[in-house]
Amino acid sequence: MTYKAIKFFGITALLLLPLWALAQQPQNDEEEIKQMREAIDKTVENYEHLLDLEDWQTFYVDSILTHDYEALRLELSSLRAAKMANADTYQQVQDKWAEQIYTSMQKVFSEEQWAKYLKSGAARDKKSRDKRAAKRK
Repeated sequence: MTYKAIKFFGITALLLLPLWALAQQPQNDEEEIKQMREAIDKTVENYEHLLDLEDWQTFYVDSILTHDYEALRLELSSLRAAKMANADTYQQVQDKWAEQIYTSMQKVFSEEQWAKYLKSGAARDKKSRDKRAAKRK
């Protein structure tokens, strides 16, 4: 793995951490949305640099992340409102939306970009999601 890929994965993980932490820390909607938007913007910017995205790809990546993270945020909010205490349920919801993003990104990226995306940590994340799904069954 190159230094650039390691750096990208580390930055991406740090950027996505606040989104995944939403399940544990109730905040007001405005603050959640603001943090989500900032994380999405940084993630899109990182993808632009790492994958050398074209303008249309940047648009789709931003749209995918905006839609799916908002859906994730709403689903996690409804779990919090229902006072769901099972951490596995939150993990399952996060995995569902991460899988949706993974599938959507594959449709947008070229083969070369997809290979870089997988090397940047997406393949490892997919493997972890698949293991958790197998364990649930």
